[in-house]
Amino acid sequence: MPEDFLDNADIVRLLNDPSPDSRIDTANKIAVGVDAGNLTERERGLAQEIFRIMANDAEIRVREALAVNLKESPNLPHDVAVVLARDVDSVALPVLSLSEVLTDNDLAEIIHTQGENKQLAIAGRQNVSEAVSSALIDTGNENVVSTLISNEGANISDTSFEKAVDNMGESEKVQNAMINRSSLPITVAEKLVNKVSEILRGKLLERHELSADMTTDLILQTRERATVLLSSESGTGDVQALVRQLHDHGRLTPSIVLRALCMGDFRFFESALGVLAGIPLINAQTLIHDPGRIGLKRLWTSAGLPDAQLPAAFAAIDASKDLEYDGESNDRERFSRRLIELVLTQYDDLGVEFESDDLEYLLAKINTLPSSQHVFSE
Repeated sequence: MPEDFLDNADIVRLLNDPSPDSRIDTANKIAVGVDAGNLTERERGLAQEIFRIMANDAEIRVREALAVNLKESPNLPHDVAVVLARDVDSVALPVLSLSEVLTDNDLAEIIHTQGENKQLAIAGRQNVSEAVSSALIDTGNENVVSTLISNEGANISDTSFEKAVDNMGESEKVQNAMINRSSLPITVAEKLVNKVSEILRGKLLERHELSADMTTDLILQTRERATVLLSSESGTGDVQALVRQLHDHGRLTPSIVLRALCMGDFRFFESALGVLAGIPLINAQTLIHDPGRIGLKRLWTSAGLPDAQLPAAFAAIDASKDLEYDGESNDRERFSRRLIELVLTQYDDLGVEFESDDLEYLLAKINTLPSSQHVFSE
């Protein structure tokens, strides 16, 4: 029999001194012995039976000792793990935080029937499945949801993210967790921009003597700037989803379409014109890149975009043909800067008209982008 497991002296001492301290010592010794991995089948069965007895011990300290010693043990019997997980917080939290013996169904049942502390422990686990994340978000508890979203080990589906931002997007805790998360679905990020903007509008009106119209204009500029930046970091599928969402909510404005194009975000521009005109993306791309100008002009009209901005679109597309990515660090940013510079230096000669807000945005954007002497093609 392994030295770490119970010997006759331990059993005699436990019988003669059935105090909580004696039972705690026994729990500690058995836990170490089980995880040593050198017990016989009979000894392992005996240990598990002792765990079952101790999991129902009247003394909380005994149950706490059992939970602490077995919280990371793969040899913790499943039924014992469930009993401990349903216990008082001091017993349950170590097991809920760390035990891999508990199944998704076990965790979901705890989430639905137990209190916030246990939900928080589950939300902070090293790995959280999409199913468990969904159950946590369904609690509607901002502390639980913000803890879950802050946990990079949590797998959260797009549907769950959208539910969180729809139902709790006004919560600063949830906002901060989402903003600081390493990645978000693009559609969720766009919704979050809108949620934050709504709150910002209220604060501006409350703290400063601004008219509602002026505040709305400030919010719109902030929202559109953030949305353009979000789209430039996303894949084609994400960009199309973003464009559709903007369109569905009436936020796919001529301003945001033109700004995206002048920054070289052709994926967003192509998707936007396709959605606005109600045609497939491939058709929109064909019309936009037609060697003549008739295709883009017809598409522009079908999309319902202002005729006054069409020359700016032609200027940006023509200017992009003289540019290329240099393949170095931040080449996308340098490409955007050179494209904006070319458009702005030509717009007077070509009769391009920009709205004053768009012109100010592009001028301000130049100062935030790196320059390079190696962007023109040879």
